[in-house]
Amino acid sequence: MSFETVEYNLNGAVATIAMNRPDALNALSMQLTLDLGAAVKRTVADGARAAILTGNGRGFCAGGDLREMQAMWEKEGRMEAFVEAPLGALHEVIRSIRETPIPFVAAVNGVCAGAGVNFALACDLVVAAEDASFREAFVRIGLVPDCGGTFFLPRAVGEKIAAELFMTGDAVSAGRALQIGMINRVVPPENLMTVTGEIAAKLAIGPTASLGRIKRMMNASFSNDLAAQLALEHECQIEAGKGEDFKEGVTAFFEKRPPNFQGK
Repeated sequence: MSFETVEYNLNGAVATIAMNRPDALNALSMQLTLDLGAAVKRTVADGARAAILTGNGRGFCAGGDLREMQAMWEKEGRMEAFVEAPLGALHEVIRSIRETPIPFVAAVNGVCAGAGVNFALACDLVVAAEDASFREAFVRIGLVPDCGGTFFLPRAVGEKIAAELFMTGDAVSAGRALQIGMINRVVPPENLMTVTGEIAAKLAIGPTASLGRIKRMMNASFSNDLAAQLALEHECQIEAGKGEDFKEGVTAFFEKRPPNFQGK
């Protein structure tokens, strides 16, 4: 399967999904949205054990495609048309990234704005090039954050910093993003894909069934009370304890060798 606006590559157990509208700074058109959704689903079909999300060209993603939005407004005769079905499709992709039981690592290069920021934050880990910048730009055109921004960002940086970034729409350098806990690592631009690939490869040889459960528990922790979260931890630990990876991990520990996890 090939995609019109996404480059998809499977290297061993690591899938790379690269948004491929470089002339538009990978702005999120409807076609790109559909291709992203299909590519995320393909990671599971291909048996990938980790995935990288990045953008080709000078930027990760500039956010929504304003030209397409304007064309839809003119065609439909309603300004709000672009926030109905198209935004719903974008939100389906966000949910898919969060619910797909393999780790996603964002490799952020250059411009990362609007929904692009929130796509990066939807990933489990974020690595940024030193020249990357993050801008929750919605307020600058009279909109509000979408694509999970108001869910992910306050949990990463705290309420006050999130309010500042949402309400001012100011750009945040990669260095500041690291300092405030928005991302995990900053690297030289020429090393971005190498470092991200190393992180993804490390995750891919891990007990990926357990990583999927960790992702599930972290998602639930934002809404569960302590009792519910303890119950979920109990449930997931029982599942993990029945798995082959737990047996392999214990065996490898006593045999003093690296474990050979199979994701089971």
